[in-house]
Amino acid sequence: MITSQTIQQITSRIDIIDVVGEFVKLKKRGTNYIGNCPFHNEKSPSFTVSPAKEIYKCFGCGKSGNTITFLMEHEKYSYVESLRWLAARYNIEVEETETSPAQKMAQQVAESLYAINHFAMDFFAKQYWETEAGETIAQSYMQHRGFLKPIVEKFKIGYNPSDKDTLAKALLQNQFNPELFAKTGLVVERNGEWQDNYRDRIIFPIHNTTGKIIGFGARQIAKNDKSPKYINSPENDIYVKSRILYGSYFARTAIDKLNECLLVEGYTDVVSLHQAGIENVVASGGTSLTIDQLRLIKKYTQNLTIIYDGDAAGVKAALRGLDMALEEGLNVQLVLIPDKEDPDSYVNKVGPDAFRDFVQSAKKDFVLFQLEVQLKEVDGDLNKKNTLVNQIAETLSKINKPEDFTKLQEYVKKCASLLRIDETGLTQLVNKFKRDKIVKEEKKMSYDEAAILMPSFPKETNAENDNDLFVDRDLAHERNLVRLVLEYGSEKGPKEKNIADWVFEEIESFPLENADMVYLIDAYKKWTAEGKLANSKTLQYHEDERVQKWVVTLFEPEHELSQRWNEKLGKPERVEEKNFILEIEIGLMYFKLRKVKKMIGQNQSDLETAPEKEQGQLLQIHKHLKEVERELTQSIGTVIFK
Repeated sequence: MITSQTIQQITSRIDIIDVVGEFVKLKKRGTNYIGNCPFHNEKSPSFTVSPAKEIYKCFGCGKSGNTITFLMEHEKYSYVESLRWLAARYNIEVEETETSPAQKMAQQVAESLYAINHFAMDFFAKQYWETEAGETIAQSYMQHRGFLKPIVEKFKIGYNPSDKDTLAKALLQNQFNPELFAKTGLVVERNGEWQDNYRDRIIFPIHNTTGKIIGFGARQIAKNDKSPKYINSPENDIYVKSRILYGSYFARTAIDKLNECLLVEGYTDVVSLHQAGIENVVASGGTSLTIDQLRLIKKYTQNLTIIYDGDAAGVKAALRGLDMALEEGLNVQLVLIPDKEDPDSYVNKVGPDAFRDFVQSAKKDFVLFQLEVQLKEVDGDLNKKNTLVNQIAETLSKINKPEDFTKLQEYVKKCASLLRIDETGLTQLVNKFKRDKIVKEEKKMSYDEAAILMPSFPKETNAENDNDLFVDRDLAHERNLVRLVLEYGSEKGPKEKNIADWVFEEIESFPLENADMVYLIDAYKKWTAEGKLANSKTLQYHEDERVQKWVVTLFEPEHELSQRWNEKLGKPERVEEKNFILEIEIGLMYFKLRKVKKMIGQNQSDLETAPEKEQGQLLQIHKHLKEVERELTQSIGTVIFK
């Protein structure tokens, strides 16, 4: 792991204008910078970057964050990858916490495998472009398939000649460790000598999401070859097939921009579609979709369109992994290529524009398509229909995120109609599968852990309900108070105390209620206790994403008034910021006042139902609370209306 000292050094060097400006054309406006948002298409700039607060905010699509979250969102880097990118940019040496001998060995093996793979990729490319066999065999084959030079160069496609040990000799001559050769799958040991494993094959390098070569797919050229059409790298320390989607490195920007991922089966499908200008496409490698692959897609988009062959095998392959996709909250559609074609041959047959039009018109909802296919097999058999109803209900039960509630209702309605069954009954069956899953999980864990599994739905706010208004107002005051603590907490306040200690003492009898604000203040206190500087700038780079999110939310840039506005008001200079201690005092009083008003409301409710012998005490409490309310109102100097 990267040491906290290195992380602090990186975050202290960050210049958000420098980093964001690498990807977005920014123009200074007032104290901030603006530009066209990189996360959605817009003509008028609404993307605002605040160098003072070190955060950005788009007032069009709502995205916001800091420099690290920008890299994570825009470039799809992980947190650690973003830190390494910034360290390289600012020439900061990355120190890591002390690792065990086993961890060090694993790191060394991974680095060696990357080095071997990179060398092999360059070797295969040289064989493809610079040898006679490459020109007469490999290039001729690819040209016959319709692949042009630019796309071959883009994907680093290469060729391994038919000689038994061309690559093996090159690896040994360049002093790579033979003990790792077997792990790569590039060469194998036969009869005491190293021999090439991918002879006379077109080589497709496989990149991870940061562009490193982690493996290869090798396609046979000779038609009379009885060996498998494709040979893939074996799984090793850096290549785990279930976590990889071929082409994701080249497709990530297009997927993000178009908000849709096209999923195909093979390497050539991806390359052909890219050559046709359809770049938001990745391949599963012909295997069943895995949860890791689905989560990789979800990093870029919620919308997945699967494009497979239209034969029975293609349909079966497309339906695998459906439940997992629904559970991950993906919107899945299916396109089946007609006439025994695959995406590679079909795009070459009809052209890019016709292919795009076909995909748009042929999309079918995944769940409903599955139901239609299986309904044909039922054919009036009551037992088969009963099995199908249960199967569909179990599939729909995978849609369990609160934000997908409307989607689930719509599916239940349509599926009940197709099955010709009662909608309420299907809903109850879906809920039964949900409950069964929770019960099953509860048996495996403690009560506290199991409670996390229970679905929670956001509370609807009714503006006519005074209790809901209290919730909204209380949250606003709590957020304001926490914001002030993060901004001025280390400054000196009354009684020679720093602001944070003063505020915490003042609200000791009026604790925060919002879970997120409590969580944020706890993180503030923990960092302070550890001797770390905790404020609005440092905490936005906290290792906890929940803390990062709320710090950015509390300090999002606001629309700025034109600098000419003061002139119109007859003020030649900008108004000075008001005294922050006064601001905090007012914030505290408003916060306390809301708490007192809630207590008064609760006390009045208790009075209405309390026995006569308890009413005297409640009246005394009411009188005391009203007096506190009056004092606070007078202190603020205003009349607070309900």
